[in-house]
Amino acid sequence: MKLYHSAHTIVILYILELIGLKTSQYSSVIKNHEVKPNYLRNMVSAFFFGGLVCFFGEVLFWIYVNIFDNTKEIASTYMIVTMILVTSILTGLGIYDKFGQISKAGGFVPITGFANSLTASALEGKSEGIVLGIAANMFKLAGTVIVFAVVSGFVFGLIRYFLLELGIAQALDSTTASLVMGVL
Repeated sequence: MKLYHSAHTIVILYILELIGLKTSQYSSVIKNHEVKPNYLRNMVSAFFFGGLVCFFGEVLFWIYVNIFDNTKEIASTYMIVTMILVTSILTGLGIYDKFGQISKAGGFVPITGFANSLTASALEGKSEGIVLGIAANMFKLAGTVIVFAVVSGFVFGLIRYFLLELGIAQALDSTTASLVMGVL
C-alpha cells in the first residue's frame, strides 16, 4: 500500500519514532489517521465541473458559428484556441488551480487540463530562463504527451490496417466518415 505523506503524517511518524513504536505499529497508526476520500462527492464534482467546462466550450462554438458566422470547422478551431487561452490566463493568475481543487478530475478535461499543465510548467521554469527553464519544462510534459499520441496512433493504425486487410472491418465511405468525425 502506497502512503502519501502529508505534513501531519510526517509529524505523527516523527512523534511515533520518538516514542519508540515499531514499524507494524506505524502502519496501524497511519491507517487510523489517513484521510479517506469521499469517492461519491469527488465523482459528482468531477462530472458537474467537467460538464461545465464542456458546456462553456459548446457555448463558445455556438457563438463562433451563429454570431460570427463561421463554418463549423473554423468555429471548432476558434473554440479550442479560446479554451486554451482562457485556461492559460486563469492558470497564470492562480485561479485555475483553485478551480482544479474544487472540480477534482472535472477540471482536467483534455484541452483545458493540458493547457493548465503546460502553463504551470512554463511558470515553474521562468526563473531559469527561456530556453533552459520555460521551454525545457514545457517540453518535459509535452514530449511525453506527443510520444504517447504518436505511439498510440501507430498502434491503432496497425490494428485498423490488419482489420481491413483481414476483412474483419470495412473501410468507411466518405459520408459515414464525415458523420463519425463530426464534419457534417
